[in-house]
Amino acid sequence: MRVMTDRAAGPEILRMIELIGKLPGLGPRSARRAALHLLKRKDQLLVPLADALAEAADKIETCRTCGNFDTMQPCAVCQAPGRDDGLICVVEDVPDLWALERAGAFRGRYHVLGGVLSAIDGIGPDELNLAALETRVSEGDVREVILALNATVDGQTTAHYVAERLEPSGVTVTRLAHGVPVGGELDHLDDGTLSTALRSRRGV
Repeated sequence: MRVMTDRAAGPEILRMIELIGKLPGLGPRSARRAALHLLKRKDQLLVPLADALAEAADKIETCRTCGNFDTMQPCAVCQAPGRDDGLICVVEDVPDLWALERAGAFRGRYHVLGGVLSAIDGIGPDELNLAALETRVSEGDVREVILALNATVDGQTTAHYVAERLEPSGVTVTRLAHGVPVGGELDHLDDGTLSTALRSRRGV
């Protein structure tokens, strides 16, 4: 990524811009603006950020039980008392786990797959954290696995595949309901969402 000429900035700044530009949602111009913002506020932002990143790189690791990020093994969520060990919620990635925790609606355990099946991206079953999930189900007192995967083609394909892999264990496998969101207006929803909502209808 070339956002400045070599004459406009030194190699250190160019390297900084290049790395910032690798973050999701940031292109060359956004990376340049972010770098300049940090440089103009070196003491207030750049130095504390560098320290925080160094500390994160040194201390944060992947939880060997669920796949969450934390500074302890197992992570704080896995160690939290009072959660239902019989429920495992399977998510695609860590941000999904964080989103469910923010909602405060789930008090079971989690399992991060680390992605979804995708032929285009070359992601097959071996690239996902499936073997560990099967081990948790077979060795624990798990009564239900909730598949909280995104309602995309790859997400649904992965959900079906995971359900098939877990079928021999006899555990109940469910998935999140999809349909009309809270506060949603019907005329603003796409056809797929409306169709799913109709198929998932229930009594009142």
